[in-house]
Amino acid sequence: KATVSVLYCRLAMSSSRRASIAELNRSLANSEVGSHHQDPCEGALELEKHEEEEGKGPLGEGKTDSSTQGGLLPFVIITISYLLYTTTDGAIRMIVLLHAYNKKFTAMEVAVMFTLYEVAGVITNLAAGMLGAKWGLKSTLLAGLILQIAGLSMCFGWQDEWSKQTAMMYVTLAQMLCGIAKDLTKLGGKTVTKLVTPEEKQGSLFKRVSLVTGMKNSLKGLGYFLGALLISVDDEWGYELSLSFLIFLVLIPIPVVWTKLSWDLGRVRSSNIKFGDAFMGYPKSLYYLSAARMFLFMSRDLWFEVPLPFLLRAPSCEAVGQVCGNIITTTLTQTLEQPRLVESCPGGTTCLDGFCENIGNGCGGLGLERQVVGAFLACYIIIYGQIQAWTPQLVTTPCNNHNDKNPPNKNTEVLWGLINAVPTTLMFALLHYSPSFENSIQGEMVAQMVIGLVFFAFVFGVNSSIHSFLVVKYAEGNKAAQSVGFYYMSNAAGRLLGTITSGAMYSYSSDNASHAIAYCMLCGTAMSILAVLLTVPIEDSDAPVSCGPIQCCSHSPVVEKTDFQELKGAE
Repeated sequence: KATVSVLYCRLAMSSSRRASIAELNRSLANSEVGSHHQDPCEGALELEKHEEEEGKGPLGEGKTDSSTQGGLLPFVIITISYLLYTTTDGAIRMIVLLHAYNKKFTAMEVAVMFTLYEVAGVITNLAAGMLGAKWGLKSTLLAGLILQIAGLSMCFGWQDEWSKQTAMMYVTLAQMLCGIAKDLTKLGGKTVTKLVTPEEKQGSLFKRVSLVTGMKNSLKGLGYFLGALLISVDDEWGYELSLSFLIFLVLIPIPVVWTKLSWDLGRVRSSNIKFGDAFMGYPKSLYYLSAARMFLFMSRDLWFEVPLPFLLRAPSCEAVGQVCGNIITTTLTQTLEQPRLVESCPGGTTCLDGFCENIGNGCGGLGLERQVVGAFLACYIIIYGQIQAWTPQLVTTPCNNHNDKNPPNKNTEVLWGLINAVPTTLMFALLHYSPSFENSIQGEMVAQMVIGLVFFAFVFGVNSSIHSFLVVKYAEGNKAAQSVGFYYMSNAAGRLLGTITSGAMYSYSSDNASHAIAYCMLCGTAMSILAVLLTVPIEDSDAPVSCGPIQCCSHSPVVEKTDFQELKGAE
């Protein structure tokens, strides 16, 4: 009854809903609410204020109004910290990968280096959700930034004289710290949008989530390019220079986070937090969406994280073994009187003992230089991030009449999830059967890869943005941090399975780099379809996807509840 009374008083203060007051008065006429107070609103609001001070409110334990957290200040501070961290996350991935490639590590060995990074993500997302709810987002954010500095500092210890096994173990442990840091930091970046956005502003929430997610991936793309550029500055000290600059970026937001954020931001009562809550107690829709997220990210990481950089760096098979080093040589059609000088080796190879030797492993790739590989991957991620940021304006607005009452729903994701299978299928066909890849025509290979990757970046960016919104939408206010942590645990599991599987497939399926990544692309198509199948059972009562008079993914019409029916449901 106290809850209904508080809702009644809030309703009375809203001029846009006065039509429901009379009906609510009749429903409360026989209750005992107000019998001990001359003004029932005064007593109810005093009760609400007392419960909020204890971290418990009638609208959900742990749910506080955004104004109590200083308005948008936490959103700005946490978002900037998250974005700076993300730049270093993309850069260190590129630095480790290119450094390992030059030392002739295989794709499978590089994938193993990132194993604990992803395993840590699976575990940390669960723990971070609970820690964020118990200790607050300030604590998890600071812990994430400090651990990132520790992981980057460890990378200084990678010695050239180490064996492959020793180097793999050491780098894997360093990457584990970076993986823990990533998900502790990401928790604040994803959760704060929910805390500073009113419940009735779902459209604003979608725009905020899309903005943060898009900016994050754009800066991660910048990090990829920055890492490749810094490590290429000098063969002797470029590696150390790049690590030092990344540590500097992580140090920037720590003083502001320490002094300006409240320790209570995102906290709920300790009695509400139990270990079993990390796995149980979420809406059924969140479980389905989390499983779909895992397969969605497998559809990308089965070919992106390790195979794609290896393909871009690997030389053409014809380039390997070519004579080099200012040696006079002849071709089959030339005579000794018509010599040909070969002064430098093609990209992806180096001159060793008079012959062009493969820098890494495998051939049949594009043979691009390290800076170009970094720029290639950076452009993909930046495009992908910008698509995420502009998804509300580019996609959902024209096809969903987007507003606060009609944001994207599971039907929107089903449609775009099916489209997600198209680019990987086309890229499989190009990589495996195109004459350009069969004959190593570099210009045509680059053009076809650019078209395919831009196509996938657009579709995957829309899918990821809708997913990021849906998890915040389905998250209950009193378990927002835990819900986001559980959901991104599945995200990390998808990256883990995708990275390990891609390393094995690329290394052992074929000696030809383009054929090997083609099989990875085909598996990505299968993962997209599985993600759609897991999205279909989600119980989402919102409207179907519609473009004018045309509707798709339609279901039975929804009868909207009146304000009074919603309040009776709350009672």
